[in-house]
Amino acid sequence: MISDTKQIDEYYEMLVAKNSHYEGIFYVGVKTTGVFCRPTCPAKKPLKKNCEFFANAQEALLASYRPCKRCHPLSAPSNLSADVKMLVEAIEQNPEKKWTDKDFEHLAIHPNTARRQFKKQFGMTFIEYSRARRLGIAFKQIREGEPLIQAQLDSGFYSGNGFRDAFSKIMGTLPSNNKTVMVLSSAWLETPLGSMLAISDQERLYLLEFVDRRGLENEILTLRKRLNAAIIPQRTDVMSQLQDQLAEYFDGKRMTFDIPLAMVGSDFQKRTWAQLLAIEVGETLSYKQLAAKVGNPNASRAVANANGKNQLSILVPCHRVITSAGQLGGYGGGIERKKWLLEHEKKMASALVAS
Repeated sequence: MISDTKQIDEYYEMLVAKNSHYEGIFYVGVKTTGVFCRPTCPAKKPLKKNCEFFANAQEALLASYRPCKRCHPLSAPSNLSADVKMLVEAIEQNPEKKWTDKDFEHLAIHPNTARRQFKKQFGMTFIEYSRARRLGIAFKQIREGEPLIQAQLDSGFYSGNGFRDAFSKIMGTLPSNNKTVMVLSSAWLETPLGSMLAISDQERLYLLEFVDRRGLENEILTLRKRLNAAIIPQRTDVMSQLQDQLAEYFDGKRMTFDIPLAMVGSDFQKRTWAQLLAIEVGETLSYKQLAAKVGNPNASRAVANANGKNQLSILVPCHRVITSAGQLGGYGGGIERKKWLLEHEKKMASALVAS
């Protein structure tokens, strides 16, 4: 159990704020109910005097608290509601299906609920999401040489103009047969520290970020423009491999990743990211040390900027860079996550030495 008064004050403040940056950092036991919750639990917040804070779920269980039935603290945190998860699964079972409001009756979900919750999570309604999924399949057919009209009909569009308008609205580009437009896929991955967004093609990973990272929308827009890419909701083999390796990493069973990476940036940024990949698990570098390794000891500010532009969180370990004074410095996913990752990796490295 956490006993430091200052830390308790901080955690209680984050509990009241439902701060997602603290997912997996602490759990709270509520004395009056006997349950323990994650920081973002939607339940009414208890008084501070009725709270006990724990570093992990096991500590809370050993203190005789039972898991909350609303936030499910024993499973990986998810920003997706049960209804949204059900709808996403329904799409994946039949991605070519053209959904209408009547279809929601079979799922016992009100159309307005689906529309509102999807808009909140994905920035588009359920109908727009399912349309984007169908368009993604059509785009793949076009790039593989299928006639445009056949791809259009297979994806449920009987009007050529409507088909092109849908591409322009959802994916920011128009389909063509010249194969010049790049297609990237996106999916949410759940981790103990919160939901992450992954973007990849069929061979390489382009982006992995916590979904609550500030400025993520601009990162995605920049990536799309830089690569002349359309981004569609779809899970690739690269993402499935990534999900498995992330699970092993968080379980303390994996220290390195072998996911093929696509690092999109300037030459200087790529050199900086290459040096990040060379930092061993359990070790850290200062910005000044990193600048020296890149080849310019006076470029601390430049490498710090390149560090912040890294779009492949955890895999390209920008969290292993700290200040010369030994302080954590900044981190796009939140300082508490950075602290957790460094402590987690230090434990893994120590366990390896001990074995």
